[in-house]
Amino acid sequence: MRFSRLLIPTTKETPNDATLASHIYLVRGGFIQSVGGSGLYNFLPLGKKVLDKVHSVVKEELDCAGCQEVSLSFVTPASLWQESGRFEKYGKELLRFKDRKENDFILGPTHEEMMVNLVRQTVQSYKQLPLNLYQINLKFRDEIRPRFGLMRGREFLMKDGYSFHTSTEDMQREFALMEETYKKIFTRLGLEFRVVEADSGAIGGSGSKEFMVLAESGEDTIVVCDACEYGANIEAAVRKEKKCEAQAPEANFARFYTPDVKTIEALSEYFRVDPYYLVKTVAKRALYDEGRSEVVLFALRGSDELQEVKACNAVNANDLAEISEEELAQAGLIAGFMGPTATLEGVRVVLDDTLKNASSLICGANEKDYHLVGVNLTGIEAEYFDLVAVQEGDLCSCCGKPLRYTKGIEAGHIFQLGTRYSEPLGATFLDENGKAQPMVMGTYGIGVSRLLAAIIEQHHDDKGCIWTKESAPFDLQIIISNVKDEEQRMLGEELYKKLRTQGKDVLLDDRKERFGFKMKDYELLGIPYAIIIGKKLQDGLVEFVCREGLHTEDVLIDAVIDVVNQKV
Repeated sequence: MRFSRLLIPTTKETPNDATLASHIYLVRGGFIQSVGGSGLYNFLPLGKKVLDKVHSVVKEELDCAGCQEVSLSFVTPASLWQESGRFEKYGKELLRFKDRKENDFILGPTHEEMMVNLVRQTVQSYKQLPLNLYQINLKFRDEIRPRFGLMRGREFLMKDGYSFHTSTEDMQREFALMEETYKKIFTRLGLEFRVVEADSGAIGGSGSKEFMVLAESGEDTIVVCDACEYGANIEAAVRKEKKCEAQAPEANFARFYTPDVKTIEALSEYFRVDPYYLVKTVAKRALYDEGRSEVVLFALRGSDELQEVKACNAVNANDLAEISEEELAQAGLIAGFMGPTATLEGVRVVLDDTLKNASSLICGANEKDYHLVGVNLTGIEAEYFDLVAVQEGDLCSCCGKPLRYTKGIEAGHIFQLGTRYSEPLGATFLDENGKAQPMVMGTYGIGVSRLLAAIIEQHHDDKGCIWTKESAPFDLQIIISNVKDEEQRMLGEELYKKLRTQGKDVLLDDRKERFGFKMKDYELLGIPYAIIIGKKLQDGLVEFVCREGLHTEDVLIDAVIDVVNQKV
């Protein structure tokens, strides 16, 4: 392709709303164009080429794994989402609308319901299973605050796949296959990533893993172990059980006057005990469907912090809301003096797993200015869940080494759905005995357009993009320093034709612009390699440039094709 014929509207101006390198460089490089600052983007020729490159890598690996591609309607009947129970639960990110006949529809943010509907109409027997269907198609989520360019837009290109099975064991086999397939995809794209345990969120299911592209600009905090392969989203991370060598408080369920001692820090100092032996009680209002709510007391050790997603999942709520002191008082609770021993009507108590059979504890007495010392939970029947937010320095549950935080960009997510959608939507098959059984499902997503941003977040410098080999819009750029120089122009044309004949995707910069201007564009666009035809031509030399690090070497004209074939 000739630069002079290609729409590449590069600019020096940084978008007002851009803070991430990927957002800045994709707009400045003319890869994408904002549609009114609304979280919607047009893909211009260069951006479309990169998108197609990434799309091809994803498709090739999925096809190799035995998946079958389909294309589902972007518009989804609301009735399917009502069947699954997600029409109201999904929230305001779901864009709802009516057609001229007042029928309800949505713009698909994900396609579990649509794919299940397809399969339940076409698959009847166990002989037709297993089945893995996928699409690479547009999605729409009405984000309350779209930001960061392609990282969190409202409309995006996503690969979503769904597998259907006769058993959980077969679904888990496919889940493992998709995990390995995703690793191949991200490796081919030149990304440094971690596979981490994750929360299933609104999709549901019994287990999930995220594919996190490591980048300090990532929105997600992940917990990793450098001594083994353990990794988890902060919302799903676990740790090795903590022990405490400090002396436990000595008392037997004694009631102590503790005037105005309302915090863990103050309580620890007042009794001179390690926070490990204190009980931190956090009150939240759990929100459910149809406006229903309840007050929940979450109890954990004073040395720990509550992980709200874990807490929300523990009570199967849609969300957790803060509670004012006035609301607490109405429920019979006193801020600063709450404890898990409360037996108040309408108040639910949930304890962290580390409190199971714990003894020698100090907690609020559910009475102003009083705490209980020597609380023993041995043999107490209660609701126990993992509620703890894992901290840096906590020990890995796999190998016992310290854990640390890092940042990541969620680029892929796979789920073990089980019968979460097949049962409510009536997707069944006849087993060997002719009995109807619900299909067991898995689902597998990749943010294809988001991958463009993720690649640049990992591969850029202060001059612009640095595309990886599999994602680059062109393999090579030929820069003619001065197109008015006939010798330079002719050599550029000759190399361009030869390399294209050999199957190389080449961008020829034949513009009547200053050399410095062309180099700025080359650095911004981030094509992996360049041949510069300039003043050294009189010595029989051209310059071969590697975009990463901007390393340059002089190459004899007769050898330049061989060098390209070796490196490109």
